[in-house]
Amino acid sequence: MASQDELKKLTGYKAIDDYVTSGMKVGLGTGSTAYFAVERLGQKLKSGELKDITAVPTSLRTKEQAESLGIPLVTLNEHSKLDVAIDGADNVDPDFNLVKGGGGALLREKMVELAAEKFIVIVDESKLRNGLGPGFPIPVEITPFCHEHTIRTIAALPSCFGCKPVLRMGSSANNKVDGDDIAVTDNGNYIVDLYFSENIKDVPKMAADLKNICGVVEHGLFCGMATATIVAGVDGVVVKTP
Repeated sequence: MASQDELKKLTGYKAIDDYVTSGMKVGLGTGSTAYFAVERLGQKLKSGELKDITAVPTSLRTKEQAESLGIPLVTLNEHSKLDVAIDGADNVDPDFNLVKGGGGALLREKMVELAAEKFIVIVDESKLRNGLGPGFPIPVEITPFCHEHTIRTIAALPSCFGCKPVLRMGSSANNKVDGDDIAVTDNGNYIVDLYFSENIKDVPKMAADLKNICGVVEHGLFCGMATATIVAGVDGVVVKTP
């Protein structure tokens, strides 16, 4: 039976093989699954199988990996429209709503993935859920200014009923408490993770409500964005579309 890393590699490689052709502008995601897509893109550029590729990274970690592989990089300042973006997800529901941001790059990921004509999501089958909330906490990037006030405002939203907000500590790249200082994102902001014991009743409504709070920079609910989801599991790799 394939390990979780082997499943991640299958999806990352397939995304590049199936959706990236020479001349494209590509958004590169962040995280343990997106890592393999970046790796595959570097391999195909080095071999000459792909040419004239430019890529936009969604984090400093991805930027460093891409640079080490010789992938030409730009930002959205140079190219506001991308052909495709490829990234993992922390959870996916049956309506193709995603939870992202476990790795702390949710703002840059969403900016890049909204700029792409196609957004290809790569996951192993453990990330599929019948609803969002209990399977993975919802990250929300907030301003450091009056962050406790913002956290209370979030918790008071009816659409967030039942959530337990936890300020991320230590590294911003995971939601484990691995330090005594407040975690800071690549953008200089904080992250509060919203823990739920029951499925969120209306994901798009909660997404809209969070976005309307002054002090919230961005949230990790990606609704209506996925073009296709590549899922690796015990039965092989399947492509699901909305």
